[in-house]
Amino acid sequence: MVKKPTNKKAPEKKPGGKKATARKTASPKLGMRAIGHKPPPPQNSRWGLVVRWTAVFSIWSGLIVSGILTYYAWGLPDLEKLETPSRRPSVTILASDNSVIATYGDLHAGAVRFNQVPPYLVQAIIATEDRRFFDHFGVDVFGIARAAVANLLAGKVRQGGSTLTQQLAKNLFLTPERSLGRKVQELLLAFWLEAKFSKKQILTIYLNRVYLGAGTYGVEAAAGRYFGKPIRQISLREAALLAGLLKAPTRYSPFRNRKLGLKRADQVLANMVAAEFLTKRDAAAAAKERMQFASRETGSGARYFADWLLQRAAGFVGRTDRDLVIKSTLAPRLQKLAESRVTKMLAKVGSTRNVGQAALVSLTPTGAVRAMVGGRRYVASQFNRVTQALRQPGSAFKLFVYLAALEAGMQPGDMVVDSPISIKGWRPRNYSGRYLGRITLRDALAKSVNTAAVKVSEKVGRQKVVKAAERLGITSKVKGHPSIALGAGEANLLDMTAAYAVFANRGFPAWPYGIIEIRDGGNRLLYRRSSVGTGPLVSAETVTDMQEMLREVVTSGTGRRARLKRPAAGKTGTSQGFRDAWFIGFTAELVTGVWLGNDNSSPMKKVSGGSHPALLWKGFMQDALRGTPIRQLPQP
Repeated sequence: MVKKPTNKKAPEKKPGGKKATARKTASPKLGMRAIGHKPPPPQNSRWGLVVRWTAVFSIWSGLIVSGILTYYAWGLPDLEKLETPSRRPSVTILASDNSVIATYGDLHAGAVRFNQVPPYLVQAIIATEDRRFFDHFGVDVFGIARAAVANLLAGKVRQGGSTLTQQLAKNLFLTPERSLGRKVQELLLAFWLEAKFSKKQILTIYLNRVYLGAGTYGVEAAAGRYFGKPIRQISLREAALLAGLLKAPTRYSPFRNRKLGLKRADQVLANMVAAEFLTKRDAAAAAKERMQFASRETGSGARYFADWLLQRAAGFVGRTDRDLVIKSTLAPRLQKLAESRVTKMLAKVGSTRNVGQAALVSLTPTGAVRAMVGGRRYVASQFNRVTQALRQPGSAFKLFVYLAALEAGMQPGDMVVDSPISIKGWRPRNYSGRYLGRITLRDALAKSVNTAAVKVSEKVGRQKVVKAAERLGITSKVKGHPSIALGAGEANLLDMTAAYAVFANRGFPAWPYGIIEIRDGGNRLLYRRSSVGTGPLVSAETVTDMQEMLREVVTSGTGRRARLKRPAAGKTGTSQGFRDAWFIGFTAELVTGVWLGNDNSSPMKKVSGGSHPALLWKGFMQDALRGTPIRQLPQP
C-alpha cells in the first residue's frame, strides 16, 4: 500500500545540534557582530529614550523645586501667630480734658467683625486692590499678566499684580526685602492662607491688620485717627479715602496732603463705578460730601510737651511692649493761647530785632505744666528750648542772690551802695551806665542794679547763692564765679520757672510734672501721681519778703511792661550782648516763663527782658486768666 503524505513537519533539531550551529554561523547578523559593527536600534527604542530621560528630568526638577520650596518654607514665620503680629506698642498722650495731644508707635484699636464693617468699604477695597478676589486661589494670573503688559507699555513699573491674600501674607509675616526668595515665601503664604481660611475670613484679617498710615493698623484704628469715629459709622467717601490709603499710606494721608488724599478718594469712587458697585450718580453725590477730619493734636507746639512727657514716662513704667495711654496736665486752651502769642511775637519782631526763637512754659504754683512751646515750629526743629536749651539767665538769676541774702538775715529795706566794684580785675557795670549810690535791696532788685547784686553776693558768699539755686531745682552745673550774681552761668527755662513757682506755692517745692496717670491698652492703672509730703524749701517769712520784692519789679521796676490788673510778681533777665532775654513771673493761678533769643547765640537788636519778653508774658497771662476772679498772691 502506498502511504498518503501528511502535513506534519519534521521535528526541528535542538539548538545545540551541529546543523543549527552551522546556520547561525552563516547568519549575516552574527557576522556583523563578529566584525565589531552595532546594529541600528529599532524605531520604538528611540521613543523609549525620550520617555526615560523626560522622566529623569522631571524627577530631578521636582526634587530641585521641592528642595527650593522646602528651603524657603523653613524660613517662614510661625503661621499660628496670625492673630498677634508683631508691632511697636503705641503711646497715646491725652490732655487734661482727654483730647489727644499726640500718639507714638503703632496704634491698633482692636479687631472688628466682618459684619461690623460697612459693605461699601469692602467694595471700595475690592474695586481698587483686587477685583477678582473671590475668584482666584491666592494668585491672580490674569492680574499679573495685565500688570506685566501695562508696565511693558509704560516702560516702567506702574501696576502690581499682588492679590489681597498676597498683601496680607506680606504685611503680616514678611520683611520689605525685594528678592526672589521673598516672593517665593509670599506665594507659599498666600496659598496657605487660601487653604486654611475662607475668603470672608481672609478679608476680616486683612481689615484688622492692614497699615493705613499715621501709625494705625486696622480699619477701626484708622477711622478713629482720621475721623474720630468707629468704623461702622464712616460714610461712603470716608470709606473711599481709607481704601485709597492702601496704595501709599503716607503719601495719601489727609494729615500730610489733604488735597492729594481727597483726589485719591475720588479715584476709588471711580473704581467702584467701574466694578459696578456704584452708579455714577451715587459716586458723584459721594464726591461732593464734605469730610470732617479729627484733630491730629491739640497744637503743633504741643509736640514739644509730648516728647518731654514720653521720656519721663519710661521712668515710671519702664520699657514695655504694652500699649500705653498717658493722661497729662496740659490745658488745650492755654496751649493754643501760648502758641498763638509766640507766633505773633516772632512775626512782629523776628526780622526787625533779629529774634529767631522763642519759648514759653506755664505751670500751676504746684508745678503742673499747663502749656509748653519749645520753639518757633516743631516740624522745623524738634529741639525743645524749654527743657533742652541751656542759656544765660542774666538778671533773672538774681532771685537766688537775694534769697541767699534774706536767708542770711538781711531785710528788703537794708541798704547797699551802688558804686563801681572790681574783683580781681573784673568790673561789672550797670545796664544804664549810671550808679545810684545808697539803695535798698528792694530797689536794687526792682531796678536790676548789677553792682549792688554783686556786692550782696560777695557779702553772703557765692556758695550760698549756688546752694540756693540748687535747692530750688536748678539742675545745670552752677559755678561760684563772681559773675554768678549776674546770671553768667547756664540754666534751662523750665528749671528757672519752677524755681520762681516756689514763691507762688508758699515756699513749698514746685517740681514740674506733666503726667497725671498712665494706663495700659486694657485700661489697667500702671501709675498715678500722688502728692509728695515734703516740707517747705523756703521759710514763710522769706517767701513774704521775696514776693514783696518781686512785685516791686513789676509795679515800678524793669518789669513794668508786664503789669496786669491783678497782683503779679516776676523778674526780667538779659544776658551779655542781648543774646538772651527772659521774663519769669507769677500770679496766684499761674507761673509763666518766657525766653527770646537765637539758637546760635547771635545777638538780638537790643531786646531786653523788660521789653518783648515782658510783653509776651503779659499778653499770654491776660488771655489765660481772662474771666477768672482776681486773687492776691498766696501767703504762707
